[in-house]
Amino acid sequence: MAIEKNYHESTQLSYTLRLRELLKTLPPFAKDYFRAIEPTSSAKTRINYAYDIRVFFHFLMEENPVYRNYSMNQFRLEDLERIEPVDIEEYMEYLKAYVRTDDKELLTNQEKGLSRKMSALRSFYAYYFKRQAIEKNPTLLVDMPKLHEKAIVRLDADEVASLLEYVEHCEFQLSGQALLYYKKTKERDLAIMTLLLGTGIRVSECVGLDLTDVDFKNNGITVTRKGGSQMVVYFGEEVEKVLRQYIEGSRSAIQPAAGHESALFLSTQRKRMGVQAIENMVKKYARQVTPHKKITPHKLRSTYGTALYKETGDIYLVADVLGHKDVNTTRKHYAAIDEDRRRKAASAVKLRED
Repeated sequence: MAIEKNYHESTQLSYTLRLRELLKTLPPFAKDYFRAIEPTSSAKTRINYAYDIRVFFHFLMEENPVYRNYSMNQFRLEDLERIEPVDIEEYMEYLKAYVRTDDKELLTNQEKGLSRKMSALRSFYAYYFKRQAIEKNPTLLVDMPKLHEKAIVRLDADEVASLLEYVEHCEFQLSGQALLYYKKTKERDLAIMTLLLGTGIRVSECVGLDLTDVDFKNNGITVTRKGGSQMVVYFGEEVEKVLRQYIEGSRSAIQPAAGHESALFLSTQRKRMGVQAIENMVKKYARQVTPHKKITPHKLRSTYGTALYKETGDIYLVADVLGHKDVNTTRKHYAAIDEDRRRKAASAVKLRED
């Protein structure tokens, strides 16, 4: 019989092992940097940084004549000092479109991707520069990519109602295998969609929920936030209703696969649902109701945050409930946008007299 592991512990173990394998594909001195940032970064962030920094060294081996015949193990700290600001600028240009070494796939980066990869490189250089292992830090002499603000995509109140209505009653539009699958997952899907829209929790937090994390006495769920801290997020009657229906109905009728007995949300294979599965489920329903909007679980989180701010006007409450460590992040995304006032502008200016 398989021994069930705590979801978050299992995830952290998986990330740790994955990072170890990644470090084998980087210069030997890189291990010092990743060891140093461990207390202040998540395992997922470190993995992303490892991928991003590896791209930089591949760029040097592919595009810089000095390193054309290098292997990854040949790089030394002195090589970081030999890089000039113009090399960093060429790297930024390279990132816009390059062929990945592993599988020869063409990859591109827009503003956000460029910014993340440059942040990783700056952090990498800063570590060795601060510790006086190198005397030059060329990344400080190059401007970071400019990030332009984009409109936040979320659902309007009527679209929220339409989406939940569709999830609950779309059997009349389905047939065959699609209908059979829907009937099997209806209660679960409605519970997930309502929970995401009614609490604003992250999809990763939703995936990690166990049956014991649900407290109907106080109408709260215990979620594990980024960084591993735990917090109780409270829900209203609408969420309570569908969660009870799911837990007492289809969830109780399932015999979970070994090792997945405690998971709240199970796949049709009777295993804990993954992030990708919930993302696909959300997109499947949303494209039927709002085909003009690309709705993801994160957009449902934005929808909740916007609605909560409009109802309360309390940006600190929104930050707390969403688990934002910096209230400025919340203010940037929610308080800075006042669509009601913006809509009034459409009729405020008269072009011709009646």
